[in-house]
Amino acid sequence: KIPYYGASGIVDYVNEYIFDEDLLLVSEDGANLLARTYPIAFPISGKTWVNNHAHVLKFEDACTQKFVEHYLNSVSLDSFVSGMAQPKLNQKALNSIPIPLPPLPEQKRIVALLDRAFADIDKARANAEKNLKNAHELFESYFQQIFNSNQHSWIEVGLGNVCDFQNGFAFKSNDTVEVSKTQLIRMGNLYKNNLDLDRKPSFYPDFFADEFSRYRLNEGDLIISLTGTAGKEDYGFTVRIPRSDRKLLLNQRIAKIANINHEIIDEEFLFRILRSNSFLAKLYASANGTRQANLSTATMKKIPIFLPSVEEQVLACRKLDHLEEKTQQLERIYQSKLYRFDELKKSLLHKAFTGQLNASATKAATDGQAA
Repeated sequence: KIPYYGASGIVDYVNEYIFDEDLLLVSEDGANLLARTYPIAFPISGKTWVNNHAHVLKFEDACTQKFVEHYLNSVSLDSFVSGMAQPKLNQKALNSIPIPLPPLPEQKRIVALLDRAFADIDKARANAEKNLKNAHELFESYFQQIFNSNQHSWIEVGLGNVCDFQNGFAFKSNDTVEVSKTQLIRMGNLYKNNLDLDRKPSFYPDFFADEFSRYRLNEGDLIISLTGTAGKEDYGFTVRIPRSDRKLLLNQRIAKIANINHEIIDEEFLFRILRSNSFLAKLYASANGTRQANLSTATMKKIPIFLPSVEEQVLACRKLDHLEEKTQQLERIYQSKLYRFDELKKSLLHKAFTGQLNASATKAATDGQAA
């Protein structure tokens, strides 16, 4: 039988704030304690400063420290966490966590098996992440090639010659309601060139959709964020409005692309131009402001873009759509692999602390995932 100890029986709590030795860090508070979005215990080494939102545990034996680290990451500590709005694992609760502590040789065996297995998993994970990055970069490379390599034979026009802009309205924050079918699209919803309606949503009374119909957005509309942080590329995001059961309103500092001249530009081609690195470089260069970067739609209209014939634009977009579909298939495959690696670590940790871990089991598991 494996004896269980309270955490206070095998570790010393360190009160200093700066450390220069190998220790174990345990999160004290934050939503991650319940969501388990990353390990709750992890090692630190070298000179490290730690604030008061973590517990620092010091062990006399390095193997025991590693053993406890693996154990804490193998179990749910929800029952030891208090508080709803701000979950907290206080020192008293941490002291009461039962720790299984077998003899040191068994600790070393388990730690050695887990370390080898995790090293293999991390290596396979790194390869999957590299392949995921390569798949994305392949599409971006071809995407930029289309917009950069043939520009010498395309016509140059100002952006204002192919479209206009409609600026959003300064809706009052004190008019917001908790629940409705009418949502204000704010800059925070345009995140990294993706539209996320559930990212800190802001709702207004449903009659606003009629009262401010000029600022009502429809499926297929293109919008662009006009404000961000100076020196950063956290604005200039262009997204397309999806089909939604919500009535969407256009906020200030976001502009809708309007009056597209379909005789000289295909709307999908315009959408891709606005998201291209070559256009964004010109866009960021046109921004003004020292701390807050602001785009002016009047200035944006003067930005030059290059256009082939509409027929060539449509053909280029079809090629990009096909490549994007293949790229997304590869990304789904590699994302699935990354998920399986995380699940495999959880499975091995469970086996380690239920007496099921041995060398053949870890090898079979890691070989199967690396394939």
